[in-house]
Amino acid sequence: MTKKIILIIFGLAVIGLLVLALLPSPIPVSVAVVEKGYFTEYTEDEGVTRLRFTRVFSAPINGYLHRVELEPGGHVQAGEAVFSMQPTPAPGLDPRSLKQAREKFEGAQAISSAAQADYKRAVYRADLAKRELERHSRLFDQDVISMATMDRVQNELNQAVEAEKSARATAEAAAYDVENARAVLEVTAGSLNGDDQVLEIKSPVNAVILRRERFQEGFINAGEIILEAGNLDDLEVQVDLLSTEAVRVRPGMRVILEHWGEKHELAGRVRLVEPAGFKRVSALGVDEQRVPVYVEIKSPRDDWKHLGHDYRVEARFILWEDEEVVYIPTSALFRQDDQWKVFVVENQRAVLRTVETGRRSGLLTQILEGVDQGETVITHPGDRLSHGSRVDAQRSK
Repeated sequence: MTKKIILIIFGLAVIGLLVLALLPSPIPVSVAVVEKGYFTEYTEDEGVTRLRFTRVFSAPINGYLHRVELEPGGHVQAGEAVFSMQPTPAPGLDPRSLKQAREKFEGAQAISSAAQADYKRAVYRADLAKRELERHSRLFDQDVISMATMDRVQNELNQAVEAEKSARATAEAAAYDVENARAVLEVTAGSLNGDDQVLEIKSPVNAVILRRERFQEGFINAGEIILEAGNLDDLEVQVDLLSTEAVRVRPGMRVILEHWGEKHELAGRVRLVEPAGFKRVSALGVDEQRVPVYVEIKSPRDDWKHLGHDYRVEARFILWEDEEVVYIPTSALFRQDDQWKVFVVENQRAVLRTVETGRRSGLLTQILEGVDQGETVITHPGDRLSHGSRVDAQRSK
């Protein structure tokens, strides 16, 4: 009897081993855990730094240019001479030329006065916008107004500050035009003439010399460019985005500037999205419609003191962000029956789930419904995988 029982047990063991041998082996798969946390949707592209306002210094009249000592990178203070020249000997005074020079000078004065008035109005608007933001901030702290209202008031302040900067630059340029017109009038009237007279062209603002087109002394024609200067504190970034991406970008959006030469990132904010695009041929020979987008640098000046004009920068535009988002690797998703599906690992088996997706960010996708935080999904599911398949899960690195 005992021998018979032993034979039965042995037979059952053999049958069990045969069944296990005939069963399909578990499919090795890579898996990832469903996460919940900070998630951002963004678009990124390369850009270059630029100065919103530059000063071009040119010869206001025909004459003899003295040697230009300033070099690129040199600093010039407001009121300091950037170059000097001598006017050519004036012929007999021409009443018509004198009248034109006087009219040009008076016109430049009128434009300068109007520019100064516009600048004052812009200063008043900016001050008003600041006070409005302070009042709304107190109301927001008391839960009286919504975040959307705060965003609108903040955007109005940003626009007012930018308008003030633009008006100030316009006023400074107009003052420079007045000086040029005055110099031309003096030469035409004969008050500056001869070898003993020297005409000095002065800078209206503090600036850094960006380019020097000419430094040798010699005869120069009116209008010929000599120097280009600007204030590097006003540096911004121009990014030419694809038009399909630019339509999603709005003024005031947060921007992260990276890979500009230092390890740390810089904070930026969209100032302007131009309403007109242009065509560019890519390196692969594809026609692309691009749109210039301008980004202000918001980080402290000391954080980017070595950044200059026309330097390369990579910009990441934050289109949307949230602190509590469920997301998975995009590689876990696939389409089936016009729906997004994933395989979830349950009890060492692949379980097919239908999910509702949201926003995408690089290699990650937001999940609105279908999986929960902490569950395990299969990444890069292959053709061998089906609902109920045994799997050997290996965590993706």
